[in-house]
Amino acid sequence: MSKTLFFVLLLSACYFLIPSSSAINTIGVNYGTVADNLPPPSKVATFLKSQTIIDRIKIFDTNPDILRAFSGTGIAITVTVGNGDIPSLSKLPAAKTWVSTNILPFHPKTLINRIAVGNEILATSDKNLIAHTLPAMEALYQALTLANITTVQVSTPHSLGILSASEPPSSGQFRRGYDKTIFVPILDFLRRTKSPFLVNPYPFFGIDPTRPESLNYALFKPNDGVFDKVSGFNYTNMFDAQMDAVYSAMEKVGYEDVELVVAETGWPSAGDPNQSGASLENAVSYNGNLIKHVNSGKGTPLMPNRTFQTYIFSLFNENLKPTRSEQNYGLFKPDLLPVYDIGVFREQQALGPSASPGPSSEPSSSPGPSSEPSSSKKWCVPKTSASDKALQANIDYVCSSGIDCGSIRNGGPCFKPDTVRSHAAYAMNAYYQANGRHDLDCDFDHTGLVTYADPSYETCTYPYAATAEAPAAASDAAAPVGVPATPTAAAPAGAPTARKSETGGSFKPTTSVLVDHVLLPCYFILMVFYFLF
Repeated sequence: MSKTLFFVLLLSACYFLIPSSSAINTIGVNYGTVADNLPPPSKVATFLKSQTIIDRIKIFDTNPDILRAFSGTGIAITVTVGNGDIPSLSKLPAAKTWVSTNILPFHPKTLINRIAVGNEILATSDKNLIAHTLPAMEALYQALTLANITTVQVSTPHSLGILSASEPPSSGQFRRGYDKTIFVPILDFLRRTKSPFLVNPYPFFGIDPTRPESLNYALFKPNDGVFDKVSGFNYTNMFDAQMDAVYSAMEKVGYEDVELVVAETGWPSAGDPNQSGASLENAVSYNGNLIKHVNSGKGTPLMPNRTFQTYIFSLFNENLKPTRSEQNYGLFKPDLLPVYDIGVFREQQALGPSASPGPSSEPSSSPGPSSEPSSSKKWCVPKTSASDKALQANIDYVCSSGIDCGSIRNGGPCFKPDTVRSHAAYAMNAYYQANGRHDLDCDFDHTGLVTYADPSYETCTYPYAATAEAPAAASDAAAPVGVPATPTAAAPAGAPTARKSETGGSFKPTTSVLVDHVLLPCYFILMVFYFLF
């Protein structure tokens, strides 16, 4: 074996020693603006660039203020042609004018990487729009070429209504009459121009209130799965099933090689009365698990070992949308505080999910005892789904572990309301603060939730950081609802007992760890072998 070949083999071995968890997740978002209270685009651009892992956005127009604001950020932008503009843009002169107005003044300083021609055109059932969509795509692509722009793709997003069948996934096929006349020409254009097929899968709309198991299936949670007899695959999440149904439809017309991009997907954190599945906890589960899944490289059963460029809907809650659920798809509030965090913050700024299930429906916005900015503070409160039995076990454990529970005893400032849930909220947070505010210390067997909203109310101030560390105070008062009189309880199942970093459960190597324990030793070994052999 030659010295050069041996050197290359050793270098390859060192590469595989680098833990996969050092990979950085990325995600895109849809930046909608149907609201009257959003921050200026310049502030949004700075926030996304400096504080999040969001590296691409999709907007539903060509707003010049947004395009200017994102200049120099390196964040890729998909711009959208309005549905009503499609017929006129099917002619080259109009397409050239559109490119001159909406692309050339900003590109390449603003990283416009794609033009979405309309949105879910087939769902409109407008024959004129449908007939002009591909001609508009062709004309815009030609206009870009004439302007010497070769890095901007042209495509059009589709809802899953384009499929006439999707269950099981192997049966996926385009609607009859559209398959050969609409989709084959569009897919041929995308193949020729190396542009992706854009789809908007929403498992939220696929849940069935009569089948409770469909919720876990949609949320990437443990479930029995759905077996596809034709392919032999068992699907354990609805996202994979929907994506593979689209892939099967593309395969049936001979275009399975065209790239798939998830142009929209999301989950509302609040919904209309009697709307099944719309909740904060479910939004956290779906979007959080989605980011992990699409970045994992696992792919789907029919498309293994693939990552999917994905855009979550949406960046902000938009208060002018017509329904409550449509108003609550956002990851962020207009003040740039998270509705919940699903890992989109850069590591040093990560916050917990935002919720306020504590004793007050309107948490105090007062700064509290700490001088730390309120946007970086975190508290621990019970999940809305937690049972009184589980919360009682949390109170028993916390109040017998040396944490001062005097505030929730009779006569204490947080005694009222005298309910298990209210007292558990205070006790769980006191434990969480006293132990350093690690997320694991708010788990409590999956009954706790980290929030950035201060749950303090009226005379009851929830402990924050050092204020939680006071020694337990003896009290002769009778124990109120849920509060043990003597410290005798054992830790409930799942009570926080160790940091994740101590057990290795979610250890993520830092740069210094990789350098000190992987790269430097590899470099030393390589040099020794190179000069000896």
